[in-house]
Amino acid sequence: MTHYDLAIIGSGSGNSLPGPAWADKKVAVLDGGTFGGTCLNVGCIPTKMFVYPADLAAGTREAGRLGVDAEVRNVHWRAIRDRIFDRIDPISAGGKEYRQHGNPNTTLYAEDAHFTGPNELSTTSGARITAADIVVAAGSRPVLPDFEGNDLPQVHTSDTVMRIDELPGRVLIVGGGFIAAEFGHIFSSFGSEVTVVTRSGGMLKSQDAEISQRFEDQVRRNWTVRHGYQVASVRPLDRRDQPGQQVSSSGPVTVELTPSAGFPSEATTLTVDLVLLATGRRPNTDRLGLEATGFDVHADGRLSVDAFQRVLASGRPVKGVWALGDISSPFELKHVANHEARTVAHNLLAPSELRASDHRFVPAAVFTRPQIASVGMTELQARQHARGQGRQIVTAVQNYGTTAYGWAMEDTSGVVKLIAGKEDGQLLGAHIMGHEASLLIQPLVQAMSFGLDVKTMATGQYWIHPALTEVVENALLALEVD
Repeated sequence: MTHYDLAIIGSGSGNSLPGPAWADKKVAVLDGGTFGGTCLNVGCIPTKMFVYPADLAAGTREAGRLGVDAEVRNVHWRAIRDRIFDRIDPISAGGKEYRQHGNPNTTLYAEDAHFTGPNELSTTSGARITAADIVVAAGSRPVLPDFEGNDLPQVHTSDTVMRIDELPGRVLIVGGGFIAAEFGHIFSSFGSEVTVVTRSGGMLKSQDAEISQRFEDQVRRNWTVRHGYQVASVRPLDRRDQPGQQVSSSGPVTVELTPSAGFPSEATTLTVDLVLLATGRRPNTDRLGLEATGFDVHADGRLSVDAFQRVLASGRPVKGVWALGDISSPFELKHVANHEARTVAHNLLAPSELRASDHRFVPAAVFTRPQIASVGMTELQARQHARGQGRQIVTAVQNYGTTAYGWAMEDTSGVVKLIAGKEDGQLLGAHIMGHEASLLIQPLVQAMSFGLDVKTMATGQYWIHPALTEVVENALLALEVD
């Protein structure tokens, strides 16, 4: 049994914890997966490195409406892929090397670990560990639906699809969330024929209903979208020319789709070259041996923590056990995991001055086309909240095309939607769809975080003309607050 001052399960955001203050203390980092976690290796960073050239390709095809004769002659998938992972893989390897050899007081266990008690761990090789403090930052993984053929090489999740060798001609994406929206944009912009199927109605259903509908109206111009289906099976397309010839383990597949409960659809089949399962993610708690701990777990599998990121058992904090990121957070966002890591870093070193994480105004962006960003409540949530408090809300919808820069782009789909309290003028929610939505949302996040009312924000500063930010200014001015 080896004792450490600090043991960290996971090498994503948890890997940022052993800073200079821990240099002379015994630290263990445990991770049996690819070093660096989801964001670096299979999430935020590589996907956006695919999104940017996809944006360029889509923009080139759309340039004709502005009088520019341009075309996309070819998409070199392998070159794009290799540019991305030739940069990312060395970062992962370098991080692992540093944790192995950078500090003699830090030990890297490049293997999985599970609890054998509330403050005890065992690794795959049998090493037994105790620690004064344990931080669970073990992340999440894609959900793999159960159907015949889900293990075929043509069937992928976001963990594997970015490493494929060739751009597929026909892609079926199963799911309607942000992963589906981003990869739909990537493959479609590169020239693949994209079909999206969802088990229930609507794409990006967690967004404000108006934004969700506007988005679907836009992507239906380039994608086939079908609601109310689920995958029953995926089978290799039988291409036997002679009796006894083996069915290929690669190439096209036939996908059988059956209607979801409550939908009057009929079963149908599709022939595609690749199936991407984008049906959500699940926290890795089921791999941690939590039955030996008594820790509280939410219905969706997340570890239960308090505001200070302390793991709970029977509703009370467990001494010396903390959690952060996807393993415990409902947001599944890297910037939230990093924020929670800063909270844990402080609380580990200052247990008598605990600091709470701030989850009041968490923004998020979907890097699809058109891009989407949001913070705070949807209109439905705001109305329900206001009704419970006997208050009123106001909304404003401002199209990109009402501003000078919108004219320059001949934009017909971009929109800013704001929701505020009528009496106090405080922003309750902001939702943007269109060019650089992830940038335009930031001043609204700042206003909400620091309590700036909408009239002060709109009139108390200069807004650069004719920058696209004027659409945010005009949306603020359109809110009829007291």
